Amino acid sequence: MRIGMIGAGHIGATLAAHLTGAGHDVAIANSRGPGTLEDLVEATEGSIRAVTADEAADFGDVVVVSIPYGRYLELPAAALRGKIVSDTCNYYPQRDGADPELDDDSTTSSEKIQEYTQARVVKSFNAIYWYNLRDRARPRGAPDRLAIPVSADDEEAKRTVSALIDQIGFDAVDAGDLATGGRKHQPGSRVYTAELSADETHSLLDAA
Repeated sequence: MRIGMIGAGHIGATLAAHLTGAGHDVAIANSRGPGTLEDLVEATEGSIRAVTADEAADFGDVVVVSIPYGRYLELPAAALRGKIVSDTCNYYPQRDGADPELDDDSTTSSEKIQEYTQARVVKSFNAIYWYNLRDRARPRGAPDRLAIPVSADDEEAKRTVSALIDQIGFDAVDAGDLATGGRKHQPGSRVYTAELSADETHSLLDAA
């Protein structure tokens, strides 16, 4: 599969390594330009290239967005329209600036990104510490395999991202749609950054 990556921080770079290791072709972008990603590309095994954000969006069958939420209006919305987008973003008002709609809980960050881009957004990889994402991949069925909750309005998009999660060594757990499910694994929720199995995650999500 062709994977576009917009954002090359801890989560983006770690996912790029996992996805190329699983045999996918990755095109990765950051806000500073492809020339600043030469070291990352050189250090990552497999098929990976540095591109612009627009090029990453055009390239990907799936596009991973891993940027500070406060910069989501910088995303190439036209290029992302209709694409499957794995949204790893979280809202932190002290970093992103206050967002009244999120502060009063009238919507979620992923719903706002979906509305802006008209993409098929899957909230995913937002509730796991980056170092656990890097170090805790395990084979399917391993007793210490960690779960990653996912939520989306588009079921096909959710299945596609869930399959990628399984391929890189984690169990995807369906939290529901963006509105209801997304709130269950955003910052402040019981599963956020918790090191849980799929069964444990299911239990907490069902109780939320």
